[in-house]
Amino acid sequence: MIEIAVATSFLIAFGIGSNDASNALSICVGAGIIRLRRAILLFGGLVFLGIMLQGSQVMKTVGKNLVDVNITIIIVAMTVSASLIIFSNWRKLPLSTHQVIIGSLIGSALAAGVNVNFNSFLKIVISWVISPFVAVGFSYLFYKIIEKILSKFSFFQIEKILRILLLLSGFLISYNTGANELATVLGPVIHSNIGIDKIYLFLIGSLMVFMGAILLSHRVIETVGKGITTLDPFSGFAAQFGAGCCVLFFTFLGMPISTTYCIIGGITGVGLTKGIKTVKLSLLRKIALNFITTPSIAFVISYIVLKLIYS
Repeated sequence: MIEIAVATSFLIAFGIGSNDASNALSICVGAGIIRLRRAILLFGGLVFLGIMLQGSQVMKTVGKNLVDVNITIIIVAMTVSASLIIFSNWRKLPLSTHQVIIGSLIGSALAAGVNVNFNSFLKIVISWVISPFVAVGFSYLFYKIIEKILSKFSFFQIEKILRILLLLSGFLISYNTGANELATVLGPVIHSNIGIDKIYLFLIGSLMVFMGAILLSHRVIETVGKGITTLDPFSGFAAQFGAGCCVLFFTFLGMPISTTYCIIGGITGVGLTKGIKTVKLSLLRKIALNFITTPSIAFVISYIVLKLIYS
């Protein structure tokens, strides 16, 4: 049973790579700053660094403060979550790993009759709702400030500066993927006291994220990097850096928020600086619908599966 629980967690780590690598890479790749394979290599290393240095608080929130986990709950919740993430990626739609995992955990916990801390759950939901709007505000503000600063430089100087800044903001998102996204996955496993060295779990989990990014991330990168609004290095940096700062802020609070939706909020924010008509609202509506339906589906499926197991 322990082996199955760990394996399902690693499967969803693969799903993170297939879906969430787009958060760090889509803008850099979409703006033509870096080639996809080189970006993925950097992404993998920074994911491991993020969970090593700053993953503990988010792991505690998800694995200890939310529900009383056991091996059966972990197996059901993580298997359902990984399946939904990979399926959504195949449809070329970004979604929140956090929403899927937490929806599955809550559904499994209620079906198993274990304790659920609804105060913690409410705080997480509030963080989900407000964080994309915080990212919109950050990105809009950064765009306006940097626009004034860079107006003093020549065109060629601006281009070089922005390419460097855009890569740095991509590194920040990659770090956050480990510190927040992967921490959400491994939190229930680590806090279930299964007796496996957490460094080993961090290493294998990061490797699975890397493998998911290599094999499947290009599909969602096309949607996020090029589908919402037109990006250049300047607007790409403002969007990505605003989103990265937003996620880092909530990570310090121990809140498992969606890097995916913060990136989408960031891209929308810079799109708004050019006018509402430059933002593809039809795609945003489709993503917003996914925002609501995905955790609900994860909850229902996990609840039903665990009820069938216990019946």
